[in-house]
Amino acid sequence: MSTFNSAADRPAASSRFYRAVWRWHFYAGLYVVPFLLMLAITGLVMLYASSIESQFGKKYHVAVEGQRMTLQTQAAAALQAVPGATITTFIAPRSDDLANVCVVTANDKQHFVAVNPHDAKVLDNVIKDDTLFYWARAIHGSFMIGLPSAGWGDHLIEVAAGLSVILVISGLYMWWPRGNQRFISALLPNFSRQGRALWRELHVTGGLYVSIILLAFLISGLSWTGFWGGQYVQLWNTFPASKYDAPKSDKNHASLNHAALKEVPWTLEQTPLPKSGSLAGAVGLKEGTAVNLDTVTAFARGYGFDEQFRVSPPADADGVYTVMADSMNQDNTSPFKDRTLHIDQYTGKILADIPFAAYPLGGKAMAVGIALHEAGMGLWNLIFNTVYCLLIIFICVSGIVMWWMRRPARALGSPLYAKNTKVPVVVLGLGAVLCAMFPLSGIAIALFAIIDFLLPKRFKEAGGSMLTAE
Repeated sequence: MSTFNSAADRPAASSRFYRAVWRWHFYAGLYVVPFLLMLAITGLVMLYASSIESQFGKKYHVAVEGQRMTLQTQAAAALQAVPGATITTFIAPRSDDLANVCVVTANDKQHFVAVNPHDAKVLDNVIKDDTLFYWARAIHGSFMIGLPSAGWGDHLIEVAAGLSVILVISGLYMWWPRGNQRFISALLPNFSRQGRALWRELHVTGGLYVSIILLAFLISGLSWTGFWGGQYVQLWNTFPASKYDAPKSDKNHASLNHAALKEVPWTLEQTPLPKSGSLAGAVGLKEGTAVNLDTVTAFARGYGFDEQFRVSPPADADGVYTVMADSMNQDNTSPFKDRTLHIDQYTGKILADIPFAAYPLGGKAMAVGIALHEAGMGLWNLIFNTVYCLLIIFICVSGIVMWWMRRPARALGSPLYAKNTKVPVVVLGLGAVLCAMFPLSGIAIALFAIIDFLLPKRFKEAGGSMLTAE
């Protein structure tokens, strides 16, 4: 380890508060870095698995011109390809040169069946779990590697996201210019340095530029977790079912999701579905028209669904036809065009029409945040997220390299407090606030604090008045 190079460096890095912040930055990184690497890598896989192919596997192109079979005939062909299956969703493609996709379920497995609309010939039958996109999504969302259930992985990722907030805040504090350092110079790395000092320059500057977006990504990701998201944030930002007059089902919109694939807008997941079989609803399909997959899809196209959209047939006697299009599922490239429509399976009336404009404020923020998070807003978003993921990977790797170069032989090499120090009240206060905001992460913070408190002083305090540099 090296000593500070100038007197101007000493006041900042040798202060008791700075040392405490650095130590907790290190602790948070111990847990967070593996998760950030996993999230960035699986994020990249999802970006390109859905760009090169689609979420449902290979894209099949068909002739634009020519007679087309009815959608019910195509759905029947998809069901015949998977014996004993039931249809879950019909995906209407965004252009006429793409095959239709029917999602069918059999033996607790979902199949994406591509059908040629001209002759109802099945072009492909892909089990959802076998797609690269789904594999990456399952790991990204619930860390499903050797864990007893997805819930465990979800909680572990929630803890990592909460601790990442500490990592960002502490990193920004440590970056903040001090002494004779100019603010402008702190925005660019000093390439004249060498060895570990150069790695530190790159790590600090890179961390600055990822920090704000990372906080936004963390909040949008946390809002989808089972505990903090489902029990706190989502509960208070759920679209109220009172806004439509139809009878309410005992099922909510989340019942339309399928495992790791989040297909329902976040703000609707806890909202009860409307129920078919009443006289409620606004004018929808023309009176006397049979209500089926063909007529509902045709109505949706004439009702403003002009890009890709999904139609879910009713699952039971009370169920409804649900038409959804949102940027989260790459149906459109603007979250402001998100829309969900529910149609009575008996009368063809519109029981609920929920556009983006009707979302509560938190739901709107999440729709935009998720679209950015998943690069659903076009090529620029894909390029930005690619660079961003690569930068996250570099920040994690550079942190590991700096630790490896600094650590003593046969020791963890955690940063040391100043001699005879006491944890600053500000650090304790910030920890208490974060524990209250993110309860699961608070448990991890408390465990780290207990371990740190029980460590003998010789393992956590600097031995002299001259402290060593980072």
